[in-house]
Amino acid sequence: MYELTVRESFGAAHRLQAYPGKCANLHGHNWRVVVAVTGEKLDDIGILIDFKKLKQILHAILEEFDHKYLNDLPEFQNQNPSAENIAATIYHKLAENSYIQEKQCHIKYVEIWETEASSARYYEEI
Repeated sequence: MYELTVRESFGAAHRLQAYPGKCANLHGHNWRVVVAVTGEKLDDIGILIDFKKLKQILHAILEEFDHKYLNDLPEFQNQNPSAENIAATIYHKLAENSYIQEKQCHIKYVEIWETEASSARYYEEI
């Protein structure tokens, strides 16, 4: 089994509705995103998936969030844009990508860092 990771970041604001504290107020983060991809088979040139292509796919997803008020996005109309829900949303968007599916890769996890000390990770059992 092979595993590789890529990292990206984006800036966005959000608020957690019904949260009993300061996070109920509008505030922002410079979110860091780490994605781990696994697979069993390398291609003819000895790679699992092209780092550059994976970063492009992730970047395109994060562009939907970058410099936005996350609560206004369709993905978060029925759920809070918590770190947990953002990680799950990115995970599913990556898992649905045709290039990633074509390469027979599995998204092992998506981890979102709100701060240097706080992160949430989403994954699904295989």
